[in-house]
Amino acid sequence: MCGIVGIALKDGMPEISILHKMMSAIAHRGPDGSGQIVKDKVILGHTRLSIIDLKTGDQPISNVQGDQIIANGEIYNFVELRDRLGTDNFSTLSDCEAPLILFQSQGKKFSEDMRGMYAIAIVEGDSGEIYLSRDRFGIKPLYICEDEKGLSFASEIGALIEANIVKPVLNTSVRDQLLQQQFTHGKVTAIRGVERVLPGETLRIGDGKIIERLRHPALPIDSPADWNEEEAIKLLDDALMDSVAVHQRSDVPYGLFLSGGVDSSAILACMRELNDRPVEAFTAGFSGTQVTDERAHAQTVAKAAGANFYAVDFNEDDFWNLLPTIVGCLDDPTSDYAVLPTFKLGALARERGIKVVLTGEGGDELFAGYGRYRRLMRPWWMGGRPMRHKGIFEGSGILREPAGSWNTPDLINTSHRSWTRLQQAQATDCAGWLPNDLLIKLDRCLMAHGVEGRTPFLDLEVANIAMRLPDRLKIRNNLGKYILRKWLNKKFPEAKPMSPKKGFSVPVAEWISKKARLSGELVAAQPCIEEIANAGRVRALFSSLDGNPNRKAGQMAWTLLFYALWYRFHIDRKPCDGDVFDNLSIAN
Repeated sequence: MCGIVGIALKDGMPEISILHKMMSAIAHRGPDGSGQIVKDKVILGHTRLSIIDLKTGDQPISNVQGDQIIANGEIYNFVELRDRLGTDNFSTLSDCEAPLILFQSQGKKFSEDMRGMYAIAIVEGDSGEIYLSRDRFGIKPLYICEDEKGLSFASEIGALIEANIVKPVLNTSVRDQLLQQQFTHGKVTAIRGVERVLPGETLRIGDGKIIERLRHPALPIDSPADWNEEEAIKLLDDALMDSVAVHQRSDVPYGLFLSGGVDSSAILACMRELNDRPVEAFTAGFSGTQVTDERAHAQTVAKAAGANFYAVDFNEDDFWNLLPTIVGCLDDPTSDYAVLPTFKLGALARERGIKVVLTGEGGDELFAGYGRYRRLMRPWWMGGRPMRHKGIFEGSGILREPAGSWNTPDLINTSHRSWTRLQQAQATDCAGWLPNDLLIKLDRCLMAHGVEGRTPFLDLEVANIAMRLPDRLKIRNNLGKYILRKWLNKKFPEAKPMSPKKGFSVPVAEWISKKARLSGELVAAQPCIEEIANAGRVRALFSSLDGNPNRKAGQMAWTLLFYALWYRFHIDRKPCDGDVFDNLSIAN
């Protein structure tokens, strides 16, 4: 995986020193090399993490027409595209050359036939126009800043701030989204003036401004197909085996993040059939806490599959010591507490010489695994309710003003489609929660260690089957992911996929409760917290956790702690040195 940056001005040549600052800010994304494109009013930069074509895959790559590409991504069907387009048209073995050759014949629609995760910039040789394109699920990030001088883009918001292209000014409406639902949605980011390129978008940029937008959907628009169980299992087997096979294409060692749950066990079931050597499997757990420790079950599953098993413990000391570093990686914020074990798993994988890991992200969204989907489908008198109908702080009285616009996401339009209510809910999550929470978490926490995360469920072929499953094959007898479980029970029964889902949790409430009063005093004293909340009520919230790790209070305390650190590092631009207490104790 890699990082890309660039500047396109309306007039004049961008300063190369600014490009270098941007590239320096994303150097962790590509420690194996770098390259530049300098053309008229356009300069672009690339930092490389070498995964495929280690010898000739340096970027930028050029074609015979003089077009050039830099890319952060993997094009998984590049082998098939090379065969279709003619190997004589290629000058490298890089997967990222395929989009450039497609651009020669398809222009702005070059991404239509690509399977992969990517953020791509192509500079057209004749016109100097730039084409920015992001994969359909939003697995790889891409941000833009457009002003009166021109347009800049980067794989991370921090590169735009470090180069002084944009000021670190908070977008308060987006802050409210973060506080109430732990992630933000749509184009607008937490930093004023910075927008996301939406999943599936291709932008055409000329003379320093966006002149055309094109967007490809990730999900099929079809109503559910009338498949029976046997048909669905056969279709699913073909799609999953193919997806895992192409996601394993790599010239460096790869492994798997294994929780022992249905999603990661499904990936493992495919990998053990496709690999001659044992799979390298990595799991995190939490010793001495009240939450479920997945390591014992994951080890059993790994042993049954003949995998090499590596476990890491994330404990209370890690929480207080690593949290500032982790928050420092999340320039686009998500307070999902799964960032904690993900970060440490990334470090463990890199220590073991693994540069690529496959993960189970997307399984819950595509196969309807979340409890919120089951609640949505029930009538109100049986506990049914809409998704995210209440914010984290709703009714608590802690925030000074209730957030009024946190739950109005800029998502895809589902009103004209023939989807069921369940499909609409899944599509909503795929457009908002998935790219702006789970995939940001995966990207930042792994790229901080120079590790690439791959998501076989988030493949167009898999999505085409999963989203078209009838509702009865997604949820049955109050059990989500029904057909995926049935497939896994047939493929790999040792994983015990028909057992009820225990749910993943991180014991942040327990850890905060151990130092509740001190952490509460420090959080309440932060200017960014005083701006939004009553300090006395913040201290009371933390004090209520002292010896009593209540889940609801713990979630609110965790959110405020995360936000205080995030604001300090990404808005106030303070260094993240030391542990949580060192950082919050430093005078502002």
